[in-house]
Amino acid sequence: MKHYKPTTPSRRQMTTASTRGVLTASKPLKSLTKGKRGSSGRNAHGRITSRRRGGGHKRRHRDVDFVMEKVNIPMTVRTVEYDPNRSAYIGLVVYADGAKRYIVLPQSVSVGDQLLVSEQAPLKPGNRLPLKNIAIGTFVYNVELKPYGGSRIARSAGIHAEVAAKEEGFVHVKMPSSEVRRVPSGAWASIGEVSNEEHHLETIGKAGRARWMNRRPKVNGRSMNAVDHPMGGGEAHARGARKRRKSKWGKPVNVGQKTRTSKKYSDKNIVSRRKSKKR
Repeated sequence: MKHYKPTTPSRRQMTTASTRGVLTASKPLKSLTKGKRGSSGRNAHGRITSRRRGGGHKRRHRDVDFVMEKVNIPMTVRTVEYDPNRSAYIGLVVYADGAKRYIVLPQSVSVGDQLLVSEQAPLKPGNRLPLKNIAIGTFVYNVELKPYGGSRIARSAGIHAEVAAKEEGFVHVKMPSSEVRRVPSGAWASIGEVSNEEHHLETIGKAGRARWMNRRPKVNGRSMNAVDHPMGGGEAHARGARKRRKSKWGKPVNVGQKTRTSKKYSDKNIVSRRKSKKR
């Protein structure tokens, strides 16, 4: 971790992941980038669907390949780069046929390493192959939910999923949240753990840095008016009829409270629910 000289009270607490000797390029490949306009948490109708979003520093979108459809063509890692749109490091890879792609890099992979997407690829970090060909107990990332549907699971910095068991046509994958889910055995996954494992140790340090990161302030519901929140209104944070904490929409938000939609279409694929954390 990188610590800073305490020139200000907020600077004293700030920490970031050390990138010295890790990143090898400061600018992305222009042909794989494009402009990115922030949505400020709003959907196509202009309604806020994700609160406390907006502002932030200008970013450029990196076209990261999550499908990796070029099978049986070896590729070489050319650079290791920072991506402002995700917590993990990305790498520019060059295939043997000359094609260039950005991919999410795993730990222990550096410039010059050879990677392969193949059904018979060796089980080494960065290689990609179907779940049915991966041994039980192997750590994986960039896991698909259906064959050639693109990576959906375990893409954030420092995390991994685990191949827990195999059955007829399905593989049990233990998610980073401790949930165990059935995934079709023909879905693809990459071997290893996602890079930038120190990301969870970072301390933002000050409110201004959060605003750079597109995060807006959060207000306690009890500080709002009664018209704006179920817990708002009253004098001196009165708690009279409010026996439990609620969200803005009146739903309970107690620790361990189940919020998943009942009878969801993917319930049949969940073997074991995630374990809720206790305070």
